[in-house]
Amino acid sequence: MKRRLSRLGVLFIVLFAILAIWDVRVQILQRQAISERPGNPRRAMSNENRGMLLDAQGLPLAQTKGGRRIYPAGSSLAQLVGYSSPVYGESGLEAALDSILTPQGPTLTPLADVAGLFGRSQNRSSGTGGQAVLTLRRDISDLVDAALPATMRGAAIVLDPRNGAILAAVNRPTFDPNVLATKWKDLRSRTDAPLLDRALDGLYPPGSTFKMLTASAALDSGTFVKTDTLSDPGYYDISGFRVHNAEHEATGTQTLVGAFALSSNVDFAQIGVRLGVDSFYDYLQRFHVGDDDGLLVSGSRDDVPAKSTITPSELAQMSFGQGGLAVTPLRMALIGATIANGGLLMRPQLVKAVRAPDRKAITIPPVPWEQAISSATANDVRDMMEAVVRYGTGTAAQLPGVAVAGKTGTATHPGGPPDAWFVCFAPADRPRLVVAVVVEDVGYGGTYAAPIAKAILAGALATYTR
Repeated sequence: MKRRLSRLGVLFIVLFAILAIWDVRVQILQRQAISERPGNPRRAMSNENRGMLLDAQGLPLAQTKGGRRIYPAGSSLAQLVGYSSPVYGESGLEAALDSILTPQGPTLTPLADVAGLFGRSQNRSSGTGGQAVLTLRRDISDLVDAALPATMRGAAIVLDPRNGAILAAVNRPTFDPNVLATKWKDLRSRTDAPLLDRALDGLYPPGSTFKMLTASAALDSGTFVKTDTLSDPGYYDISGFRVHNAEHEATGTQTLVGAFALSSNVDFAQIGVRLGVDSFYDYLQRFHVGDDDGLLVSGSRDDVPAKSTITPSELAQMSFGQGGLAVTPLRMALIGATIANGGLLMRPQLVKAVRAPDRKAITIPPVPWEQAISSATANDVRDMMEAVVRYGTGTAAQLPGVAVAGKTGTATHPGGPPDAWFVCFAPADRPRLVVAVVVEDVGYGGTYAAPIAKAILAGALATYTR
């Protein structure tokens, strides 16, 4: 019996030693790394002098007042700007730029670290955190927020095609980060996911908005010219699969411009098949569909089926934005921006400059990504997009005195009505704004998404005059 008790005592001593060693490892050796980890609530608890997030005009989007983090933009940029909370950690740009915003804490001696094992050691930050100047515009975000119906689910993005600057990214549903603590339990439990950044992280079939890319590929590769004609009797059979248009309508014989303006799935299925898998996937790569956009905040990668798995019927469906394709609203805004910018795709940008305390600001310049298509092709597709708004499926986006180029999309998916899309830019001859709108589970893009995009353009064009 004594021998068993001795063995048990030795076992307890060994276990206690292991726990003590682990405690020392966590509190001393790993303390710095754990403390600096974005999302660690203890960081937010000690960040009384956390730096500011500013919009492109110098207006605060996130700042600390009276020891409390304040978000002047409220719900309009909640998901993208994010939050910094002593209870819930950090998200969005608050997390991505944490190393800049957080003041540098005092250097702790090993003795102080060891003392922390036996009681609470203070780790209050000293000094002031840095600042980050964003490409976002609070005024434009407010305009977008006002244009989106409160009860819808979806998102809208506004960007400048000339430099890739994201000016607004607004989601529905949304939340007010200023009252996060009182709403957290409800926000986490809601089935409509108000914490999700649908603009950057939501994946949707793009529907007919993807015809912007297919038309670009058809023209740029020399497979088609704008005056080529196609025949749409209301259906197209390929490999045992039948393609048809909404309501099974037939658009008859149209030029490529007419097929685009009237958004014929039948015609674009034929275009995709004539392009072939190799050429279609070449242009997917040129537009960087499925690639990492390089933004600081995390976003979803587009779902693109493996090229080796593509059958003729799958290619036909992908050509009008269905099949296995799923993309973010940001991706569709970038495709529209490429056409608006003469075929040059710019990397999307969220941060203009960063300022460490007592140091000169570091400016972050726009970055060209790729000349995806020729300027001649871009001009041709722009003309086709103008036709969509002038007499096609996007007439609800017409603005008095301003030529708008756009493309509607009505994306079917299992489990509900179609998602409504509209991607546009204006003024068509000298584009300075691109707008992408997706509304979940409502129906036609021309009916539901185009009027929202029109309202956004009407307000933002007057505000964004550069």
